[in-house]
Amino acid sequence: MDNNNNNGVMGLFGQFSKKVTKATGSPYAFLFALLIIIVWAVSGPLFNFSDTWQLVINTGTTIITFLMVFIIQQSQNKDTIALQIKLNELIASSEKASNRLVDIEDLTEDELEKAKGFYRKLADLAQMEDDAFISHSIEEATETHEEKKNLQKKRN
Repeated sequence: MDNNNNNGVMGLFGQFSKKVTKATGSPYAFLFALLIIIVWAVSGPLFNFSDTWQLVINTGTTIITFLMVFIIQQSQNKDTIALQIKLNELIASSEKASNRLVDIEDLTEDELEKAKGFYRKLADLAQMEDDAFISHSIEEATETHEEKKNLQKKRN
């Protein structure tokens, strides 16, 4: 891993967004936000439900929402990359999986539609079978496992 990525603005923002995402996703953050709304609503009569009273909550929620979009997007981008790497590892390590699927997320939309069509055909074929376990039975999984184990022994 590149240590430079953990330094500087990108690294600091990554660490910051991870902490903020975790904190804001907690029940305590929700309860805190709910408490703010309740205090604001209860204070309405004190301020005669004025335009300023409404502006306070509108401005506050708009600013928080605007900033949270960037924080959540950073966290989601990182999670998506990690998930893609994990899927690529599973595909690359499986002898029966198609390596064409590695980095499939980089294909164009037209190319993805073609790939989807191929897997749609497989799903249609599987759906024609009355038995849900016909193409992926426990026996088939056991046989595949044994084949892989024997192949690994031969390599070692």
